[in-house]
This record gives sequence, structure tokens and C-alpha cells, in this order.
Amino acid sequence: MTGGYVYILQSQKNQKYYIGSTDRCVTRRLEEHNSGLGGTFTKINGPWKIVCFKCYSSIEEARQQEKKVKSYKGGNAFKKIINGEVLPPWRDELSLSR
Repeated sequence: MTGGYVYILQSQKNQKYYIGSTDRCVTRRLEEHNSGLGGTFTKINGPWKIVCFKCYSSIEEARQQEKKVKSYKGGNAFKKIINGEVLPPWRDELSLSR
């Protein structure tokens, strides 16, 4: 069984957010979004940068958490995630290079 990730991207074009999940490397998935692979929303609002991401033990768990985070979008819980105010904290883009 493969692990999974939930990630939050922010558009460098208009500051909108995108929440997704993957069983692959988060930076690779970012490259795919930025090269036009994916849905219409990511194509028309790119380029994207990683705001934060979180690891899970399976892709199934990551997909469940993705739905949960999407239900927070625009609310205080979502703002706490992107501002690093939840414990354990989500990883940010800088942690990918460590």
C-alpha cells in the first residue's frame, strides 16, 4: 500500500487556492499542474506554487482528508492550515528542499 499526500496550491496569477491529493511526489504533481496536465481550473489559473502539504499512510486516507479540507475552504479552519496554525503543522514548500 502506497502513502498519499494532500496539498494546497496557490495561484501566482490571481491568489486562488487549489486543494488536491496524490500518491506521487508533491513537487512532481506541481510540475504537472504547471505544465497544463489536470483539470480546467488548474490550467486557467496557473502557474501555481505549493503552500503546504501533509503526508498520510495511504492514498485512500489522503483522499478522505482532501474532501475534509475542501469543506473548510474559505473558513477559519482552512486559514489556520495555510497559516501554519494547526498541530501537527502541515509542511511548507521549504521543507521539500530539506
